[in-house]
Order: sequence, then structure tokens, then C-alpha cells
Amino acid sequence: MKPGTATKPGTATKAGTAGRRSVDFGRSSLVLRLGPAVSVRAGVRTAVTSLVLLLAAAGVAVVALGSGEFPATPAEVLQALAGEGSRAVRLVVVEWRLPRVLLALLAGAAMGLSGAIFQALTRNPLGSPDVLGFSTGAYTGVLVCVVFVGRGYPQTATAALIGGIATAALVYVLSLRRGVQGFRLIIVGIAVSALLSSVNQWFIIKVDLQTAVSATIWGKGTLNGLGWPQVTPAAVAIGLLCLAVLALGRKLQMLELGDDAAAAVGVAVERTRLAYLALGVALIAAATAVAGPISFVALAAPQLAHRLARTAGIALAPSAAMGALLLMASDYAAQRVFAPTQLPVGVVTVSLGGLYFVWLLVRQARRRA
Repeated sequence: MKPGTATKPGTATKAGTAGRRSVDFGRSSLVLRLGPAVSVRAGVRTAVTSLVLLLAAAGVAVVALGSGEFPATPAEVLQALAGEGSRAVRLVVVEWRLPRVLLALLAGAAMGLSGAIFQALTRNPLGSPDVLGFSTGAYTGVLVCVVFVGRGYPQTATAALIGGIATAALVYVLSLRRGVQGFRLIIVGIAVSALLSSVNQWFIIKVDLQTAVSATIWGKGTLNGLGWPQVTPAAVAIGLLCLAVLALGRKLQMLELGDDAAAAVGVAVERTRLAYLALGVALIAAATAVAGPISFVALAAPQLAHRLARTAGIALAPSAAMGALLLMASDYAAQRVFAPTQLPVGVVTVSLGGLYFVWLLVRQARRRA
């Protein structure tokens, strides 16, 4: 705040940071200023929706941590997370089950955020990374890495990022005709995705049987067999990417208004679009490197969050929270519905995706009626 400026009613400024951080509570919005050039504004309903979704995801996570052949009550799970309780419960909950839960939450949030970015860029509810082919491209990069280099999180994460960025660059170049249009980007992305799916099948046919079976299961999207070695690098990568999205501020909302409107308020349209494109691809690549190319989450999370928050455009925070909830709930269902057999989580998300599309068709039919 500048010297001599009166503080408006309903505004609270946090001391001790030399005026570099403040929180403003207005009638319908909340503003968090992290610095002179970085601020976050969210409507009250948006903030409440995000909080409720996160609490729901945490609730499902607690239930998942206590479910299995060695059951534990929610109270025992919370005690184990706090470092208390019996040694056996801590071993099962913290060492064996917690990494999978954390990765489900992280990957789901990354998918939801990536889907929100691409749906905002294309201004189309079908503009998600799995439809545009970026998830398929990341999977292609991982397959190439597994065949020629070997499997390890640093290698697969790098390969997924390279594959996703290469696919995004190809789709972007093929769509670049008098400016990138959302519908053209989707059509080109679907075509490139179909081509890469054929390439992926060719790789699976050519490799040895053990590698082919492993690649096929992982290609459906699965969190089976993951542990603490994958948690730290995934958390760091996704956390840094989220901070990068936060640093761009509200430019994505301006791009949703159209290129001309965004340029009129001083946004460098193509440069900003490329920045968001790179961040969206990196987010889906980080999630793909962890769990494989899981479908539906990035497609549905932004739309479901948009309907709950009732925002004018696609909201990033609720989309990330909804993605975390969807993947966490889907992974819990994949573990428990056919227990003791565990399904790949991608099988569950695809099934939910079918139900989601049926609901959309019914809703559209009712509107027309």
C-alpha cells in the first residue's frame, strides 16, 4: 500500500513483510498478493469450492489409507500420520500406502490443472491434453525410453516431457494458420493422437513379451507398485509447475476473451499462449511419467469444477482440486471394487468418462427439449 492511502473497509494487510504480501477480503472476492507483480484473485465461491473439494479428496485419502488386507480405522490412520499409534499401523499406512495416495493426489491435480489450461486456451470443453494427443505423445516418449534406455522415474519423466513437448510443437505448427484457433487445434490434435497410438502399438508389438505386458498395463494408467522414490521428484516437479502457472497471473482469463480483447489490454498473445502451452504439456507429462496416460480426468475435472464454482470461465484452483478428488476416488475404486484383484486406475476413469458423456448427452437433449 502506498503511504497516505486509506485502508478500505474489509481489507486486512499482513505485517512483517514490508507490504509485499497482503490479503484483501471484498464482498465477492479474495486477493492474495505475493509480491509487487504477483497476485492471486479468487471469488469467495471459487475459494470455498476449492476448499470443499480438497477436503473431500483428503477424506477419500484417509479411507483409502485404512482399507486393504490390513484394515485401520480413520482414527488409527490419523494417529499413524501424526507419528503415533502402533508400529504395525504406521508401517502399513505411512510406508506402504501413503506414497500411492500422495501420487494420486499430485497426479490428479496436475491433470486437472493441465486440462483447465488447454480448455481455456482452446475455449472448448473438448480441449484436454488426452484429446489433443499430448498424453499420447508423452506415452510415446516413455515407450521409446523403456525400449532403448530403461525404466526409472528420472528417465521416464524426461522422456515423457520430450514426447509431450514434441507432440505439442507438431500440433501447434500444423494448426498455425492465420493464428491458432481452438477448433483447428482440437482436430489436428485428434489426428496426431491417432497416429501416435498406432506408433505406440507398433512399439509394443516389437518389444519382448515381458516389456510388452508391462508397457500395456502401464499404458492404461496405473498407480500400482509406486513408492516413496517417486513421490519427491513428482512433488517437486508438479509444485514448481504450479508456481509457474501462478506467476503468470490472470492472463489465461484474458486469453479466454479472445485474442483481440487480450491484445487490447496489453497481453502478448502468442508468447503468453506458448507459455501456457508449455506449462500444460509439462504438467500432463509429469503426471504421465508417474501413472501413465490416464484418460478422462483432465477432460472432466475443469467442467465439473466450473459447474460447481459457477465461474465465468475455467477456474484453475477448483479444476486442480477436482482432478485430485477424481483420481483419488478412482484409484480407491480400482483397488477395492474387485478386491483382492487391483485394476489399473485408467480402467475406472475410462468407465467414469463414459458415464460422464452419457450425462452430457442427456443434459444437452433436455436443453433442446
